[in-house]
Amino acid sequence: MLLRQLFDPASSTYTYLLGDGTTRCALLIDTVFEQFERDRALLHELDLTLTHTLETHVHADHVTAAWRFEQTLGSKIVLSARSGASGGDLYVDDGDVIEAGAATLTVRATPGHTNGCLTYVTKNRSIAFTGDALLIRSAGRTDFQQGDASALYRSIREKIFTLPDDCLLYPAHDYAGRTLTTVGEEKRWNPRIGGDASESDFTGYMSNLGLPHPKQIDVAVPANLVCGRPAAGAARDEPAWGPVVHTFAGGLEVDPVWVAEHRGAVTILDVRDGAELTGDLGRIEDSLHIPLGELRTRVGEVPRDKPVVCVCRSGRRSAQACAILATAGVGDVANSAGGMIRWRALRL
Repeated sequence: MLLRQLFDPASSTYTYLLGDGTTRCALLIDTVFEQFERDRALLHELDLTLTHTLETHVHADHVTAAWRFEQTLGSKIVLSARSGASGGDLYVDDGDVIEAGAATLTVRATPGHTNGCLTYVTKNRSIAFTGDALLIRSAGRTDFQQGDASALYRSIREKIFTLPDDCLLYPAHDYAGRTLTTVGEEKRWNPRIGGDASESDFTGYMSNLGLPHPKQIDVAVPANLVCGRPAAGAARDEPAWGPVVHTFAGGLEVDPVWVAEHRGAVTILDVRDGAELTGDLGRIEDSLHIPLGELRTRVGEVPRDKPVVCVCRSGRRSAQACAILATAGVGDVANSAGGMIRWRALRL
């Protein structure tokens, strides 16, 4: 099984990508709306087909990207039958199974933080994704959104602490930079529910946290109750001028074949050093030449009446050129994927 842990710094949310190395099918757990392009790019770069997006619960601190993935990649939205959310494709409860080859997960209902909290466990019980039910040395708060400290105590004790002690636990959030823990660690060291903590110990602790409500709760909860579907007429941020794709590194790329076929519709900016233009890779006819080292001071020479496609030898320097242009306010800009090496290989 392929596993990637991704992080959204704005909400301290972990998104998990699980994939089967043979079938190339993949799952995403707890996506974030603003990180849609990042996650889609990673799926593309790892040659994975997204079959399902899974929610551990209806989040109050960020909006899910489940609807965006359903619309663009055709993946199915999975969430708890007790969540109260509409727009899902597969509503699951305790004991249900999401089939994805090596990434197959079994559902354990772990209510308490919310009614619809779920923990997803791998087939061999070596990994569990606990959402907000059990956090690293902590537990999900129970003072809003159907919170019930007694129910959460039972969920953790009966559904998570009964997993093997060496089972790796991946939470939905962490606010201190920690990435994972184990069942054994939390059973021993969790200050809220570990050791000999009784139900009354836990409920007393949880009743006196005194935390402020999440800043995004008024936006996030209504949006997540419809699986992240935006209001009618909401703007989309997809580039419209060409088949531009987002890379996992955060840049924008366009296929050189498309560029070659639409040369009149774009400005091609070559950012190589001057001596490279007469080398074996040649130069694209009618391209504008500004070396990368001079681009910041000469950015005013770049036309803005058409989208700009940056190119260099391999696509590395031109990716940085795209970032410089974007910072300077050039809106429609993308990197020619693979640079002149790929351009030449394709005989363009």
